[in-house]
Amino acid sequence: MKFVNEYRDSELGKKLIDRIHHHSTKPIRLMEFCSGHTVAIFKHGIRQLLPQTIEMLSGPGCPICVTANIDLDKAIALAHLPNVIITTFGDMLRVPGSHSSLQLAKAEGNDIRIVYSAQDAVYMAKDNPDKSVIFIGIGFETTAPTIAASILQAEEEGINNYHILCLHKLCPPIMKALLDLGEVRLNGIVCPGHVSAIIGSYPYQFIPDDYGIACVVSGFEPLDILLCIDMLVNQIETEQYKVEIAYRRGVKPEGNKQAKLLMDTVFEVGEANWRGIGVVPLSGLRLRKRYERFDAEKNFDINPGPSSEAKGCICGSILRGVSTPLDCKLFRHNCTPEHPLGPCMVSAEGSCATYYHYGASYGE
Repeated sequence: MKFVNEYRDSELGKKLIDRIHHHSTKPIRLMEFCSGHTVAIFKHGIRQLLPQTIEMLSGPGCPICVTANIDLDKAIALAHLPNVIITTFGDMLRVPGSHSSLQLAKAEGNDIRIVYSAQDAVYMAKDNPDKSVIFIGIGFETTAPTIAASILQAEEEGINNYHILCLHKLCPPIMKALLDLGEVRLNGIVCPGHVSAIIGSYPYQFIPDDYGIACVVSGFEPLDILLCIDMLVNQIETEQYKVEIAYRRGVKPEGNKQAKLLMDTVFEVGEANWRGIGVVPLSGLRLRKRYERFDAEKNFDINPGPSSEAKGCICGSILRGVSTPLDCKLFRHNCTPEHPLGPCMVSAEGSCATYYHYGASYGE
């Protein structure tokens, strides 16, 4: 398959692995921020190919996993309102909130539908003028431009029964928050590919400048990740810290200007609540005042009540890189993909689900 097999070439992969082994002389700890990278690293056995000098940690790069229970509770409360259709991406359906889930709310007779894009929700609102259609807007900078486009489309077409619950989060601010927490000492960061395709590589410049940490944007194929690790090792060994791109076919330093313009038109930066971290200033997006009529929180009276976490679930510390799923007493016992107790097991890209499906094969 053109442009896929080329990035899975075993001979090229062996050369990169040999080079990493040759160049890596001191113990280092790298964190892949994106959950897509975590899946790829486990699926292709990359951890087991690296020298013992390199430790890989997984970060808070799963948008479903980092959605706080208090925000999930808001979505569930909205689902119980009369004449409301909740639209959401599939994985969100099974994520347990404090007392229920969207899946349980649907089983109770509430109208909750899976969609594949925000535009699907706009069309649904157009086809159901007597109902309020609410889209659960989660994700990082990757999905925010499409949500912004759906708002502009609804405005242009005069669709006034379309709303979003705005739970979008921004990657660079949470990277800074994690580094400021100082719970885990990092030497390098594998920066997210899809997010960087939107925002570019410039927003990460504070990482080498302020923290002296190596920083490379990676794609998702095995050779992408190995090249990224090789570049990180080179920066660390030479103590020349900077932002580099190992995913040139997908990422430009300046990012996607049109996508960023869409986001800036519809959204403004505000605080966001991150699971396991809490409220982080300037790490989320909210609708600008001009578009507040599309904001579900401002247009519906909801009272989700107090939030709480599942007893024994350590998703929060896993997302911060402080723990791994192997540290959780519930993992593989009480908590499985069939019966998830926490979001890290629900999402196909969550750390717990990744360890469950791929970790056992490698003795994890």
